[in-house]
Amino acid sequence: MRFTTEHSLPLPGMEATTTRPASLLRVKTIYLEPAVEGFQRGREILERFPEAERIEVPSHWNIAGLHGNEGLVGEWLRTKRDVLVLGVRKSMACRPNGRSADWIAPGSSNGCAMACAYCYVPRRKGYANPITVFVNIEQIADALERHAKKLGPKTEPNQVDPAYWVYDIGENGDLSADALVSSNVRDLVALYRRIPNAKGSFATKYVNRELLDYDPQGKTRIRFSLMPQRAAKVVDVRTSPMAERIAAINDFVDAGYEVHLNFSPVIVYEGWRADYAELFAQVADALSPRARAQIAAEVIFLTHNEALHEVNLGWHPKAETMLWVPKLQETKRSENGADNVRYRTGLKGKMVNIFRELLEAGLPGCPIRYAF
Repeated sequence: MRFTTEHSLPLPGMEATTTRPASLLRVKTIYLEPAVEGFQRGREILERFPEAERIEVPSHWNIAGLHGNEGLVGEWLRTKRDVLVLGVRKSMACRPNGRSADWIAPGSSNGCAMACAYCYVPRRKGYANPITVFVNIEQIADALERHAKKLGPKTEPNQVDPAYWVYDIGENGDLSADALVSSNVRDLVALYRRIPNAKGSFATKYVNRELLDYDPQGKTRIRFSLMPQRAAKVVDVRTSPMAERIAAINDFVDAGYEVHLNFSPVIVYEGWRADYAELFAQVADALSPRARAQIAAEVIFLTHNEALHEVNLGWHPKAETMLWVPKLQETKRSENGADNVRYRTGLKGKMVNIFRELLEAGLPGCPIRYAF
């Protein structure tokens, strides 16, 4: 069976960056809530960027001139590079998950310095989505430790993990990039190192080798997000090149991380099957025996959003030729009332099966924890 889109694959538009920190972040403006300077982490971050202009705002969620400012759409990449938001997290609730983790943790950040065209986080913020870092990391860590203690030991294995409760600590951002801003990520790795019945987990598209010194002792799972480089050149803007992500897997395993593969999102375009077969072969050739023995995968096919589609047309229309393909997609109203699009029922099931077969052929023995 052959699946194609209405368009041929677009020529590379916005290339993935190198992973030099200076090319990813050049903080010129910091928006901060009034309470930020009362926290040690807040003062540390401000000292790290002494030349940045500071603008006090009442809330990190609603910043006049930044969030909801349609005129900023053309400045999407500049805003991510030059702007940082500092806030104090209020909600400390953990939400049940069951897919990538048992629980979604209260995050230490929101937003990202990278600019993947399919990212769902900007849908809530409008036309700008730079990194927001929460400076009350001690309160976040205390809440997570109390939650895990209340759960007690994990007595029944599941597809998430056989022995530990797993907390996704990076749902709305990329912790590898966050680590360029503060020590929050180091603190979270240390937290799960000492919690006896739990481990942390986060997906990443950025190779930050400073994390190799965090000593996770097997209690933090990093999920390196992978897709064919031909597609990544178009939609994975400002991220680490795929070859760099693949090459990092062995080093992170040797440093004490559990490393899984996050194939998300899987995008269907002309030639996608051949590109994924090549990607799986590249991974198979790169993995050490130690990395191969602990590897597992999660697979998530693309879900896009009508509002984000309109935003993307303002700064990166080439990406939308891959992401917005009505011939293959159907509309689904989300729980919050947003109009999302996903691959059509029936068609998607066939594509998931094709992906499974390709992975088994190219990376035999790699378990798929879940696929949808």
